[in-house]
Amino acid sequence: MPIIGSLFQEYQETTGQDPFTLQNKKLLKINMQYGPVNCQLGSMVAYQGDVRFENTGSGGMQKMLKSKLTGEGVSMMQCSGSGELFVADMASEIQVFYLDNDMVSVNGSNVLAFSSSISWDIHRIAGAGMATGGMYNVSLSGTGYVAITTKGDPVCLDVGGAPTYADPNAVVMWTSGVQIGVKTDTGGLKSMLRGGTGEMFQLQFSGQGYVMVQPAENVVPNAGGNQGGGGGLLGGLMGQ
Repeated sequence: MPIIGSLFQEYQETTGQDPFTLQNKKLLKINMQYGPVNCQLGSMVAYQGDVRFENTGSGGMQKMLKSKLTGEGVSMMQCSGSGELFVADMASEIQVFYLDNDMVSVNGSNVLAFSSSISWDIHRIAGAGMATGGMYNVSLSGTGYVAITTKGDPVCLDVGGAPTYADPNAVVMWTSGVQIGVKTDTGGLKSMLRGGTGEMFQLQFSGQGYVMVQPAENVVPNAGGNQGGGGGLLGGLMGQ
């Protein structure tokens, strides 16, 4: 018996031929004809054609050591071949952009995929200070496509327009030209005696550029490292 209705028409594959095309807000289609891509380990949900996968881990010994020491980083697989590849991450919303010889700093748990022409590394966030226990993020630089995930629709704030602050675990990424600091806000003695506000540390952004903030907080691994997701911006401090 045939299926009656518009099911297969409504959800049919997109026809876009860009290297990275959104099938919908939560599913990314990658055209493999443009060459290999790096994707989050385990993010493949389907493919058509001949696509091969190689676990590249943390990207070499040096990056592996950085990842172990900082709790930050990304576990990637290199995807190559021909056809179309579909990737996703727990039905999170996907944001796609093109880097033109530029750099962004991204929370490792939000990295979904990027062109093989994009380089990545783990870097310490200057200006964070020792009070935060050290802050680390993933830098993506070069020329090519990048796909990141957010929990819900994000907001991109122009930090050059006004003093800008955000919860460290809600920050997804920021662009080059943005300077980072940390603001401590205890809420006052009375607030501390009542258990605090839960907003003691905020990231402070200045300079020229944008910061992307999602309407949810990333899960921060505890000291044993048995929680999911990336290292988070405040590492072990916020996980205590």
